[in-house]
Amino acid sequence: MKVLICPDSFKDCLEAIDVGKHFATGILRVDPTAHIANIPLADGGEGFVQTMLSALGGQKINIPVLDPLGREVQGFYGILNDQQTAIIEMAAASGIEHLTRDERNPLASSTFGTGQLMKDAMEKGCRKLIIGIGGSATNDGGTGMAKALGYRFLDDKGQEIAEGGGQLNQLVTIDSSGVFPLISDTEILTACDVNNPLTGPNGASAVYGPQKGATVEMINELDRNLTHLADIIETELQKEVLKIPGGGAAGGLGAGLVAFCGAKLQTGFDIVKEQTKLEEAIQKADLVITGEGKMDAQTKQGKTPWGVAQLAKKHQKKCIGIAGFLGDGYRELYDEGFTSIFAIPHGPISLDESLRRAPELLADKAEQIFRLLLLD
Repeated sequence: MKVLICPDSFKDCLEAIDVGKHFATGILRVDPTAHIANIPLADGGEGFVQTMLSALGGQKINIPVLDPLGREVQGFYGILNDQQTAIIEMAAASGIEHLTRDERNPLASSTFGTGQLMKDAMEKGCRKLIIGIGGSATNDGGTGMAKALGYRFLDDKGQEIAEGGGQLNQLVTIDSSGVFPLISDTEILTACDVNNPLTGPNGASAVYGPQKGATVEMINELDRNLTHLADIIETELQKEVLKIPGGGAAGGLGAGLVAFCGAKLQTGFDIVKEQTKLEEAIQKADLVITGEGKMDAQTKQGKTPWGVAQLAKKHQKKCIGIAGFLGDGYRELYDEGFTSIFAIPHGPISLDESLRRAPELLADKAEQIFRLLLLD
């Protein structure tokens, strides 16, 4: 039997590549002759670089960058084997993981470090950047990123405004005279797993601001400031970013990448699907196995396992979903291409124990499923 294993990561537990390996262990206990292909997937958030390198091959590049509050940290990105394509995870430089809960402040946090990663990749010869923009600590509309690439954001006195979403109301002029020249020669794809616009009740500040430390008052201020930024961008750069689906991702970095770098926004799954040739692999498989940490009604809002199931359904392949936890509405997924869906715990178990024993539980569940499938 030809089995394709293509999971997302199990958040705060296992990377996608490791999830696939444990699935394979269980299957091979039952049928050592099974032909198994493992394509780890990601949607642009934490683990995006490692997942893409594991699937496509390449090397990880470590460089010093500035974190969201301007402190030097060790950042990273990947270069694929073609030496032309860089995989960048904005969270590696500008992610919320770099801040303690008390340090979270979207009025001051900046995407400058993300721009440093991009610039370094271009300087090393990459002319295609694939940027995952999940897990941000920022709400600056991508102005920090753009500043690292040579843009200057000036107030009414011609002075550069301070970084962070709290200073955007002072912006009068965008000076692009010193922009890093290689941007215009580089294709930039943005892996984005949300459709939120830049502003409004479903925008960057209102929806994601609270988890970044924003109070109600701060949310209103940040939203007004991003609206002001969009107006200046339209006037100065002749680009309309206010209503772009996904423009609100990563505190407006989605809109900023479009405005300042000419990027294209795509769902993370679509980018990974194309780069890994996932659909061709599904066509060749007899069985498809996917999963993530939690599967519920929200899974069908474009999450990775749902995307896999849609392709399996298109090509009339059996698709098994495995999750650490099944939440409300998971049965709705049976109409979305899933043949069966399983939770990995064997019985009552704490979250801590589930996380600790995840490799064992994943292998055991895969074994149970495969024994059932092989019944005559």
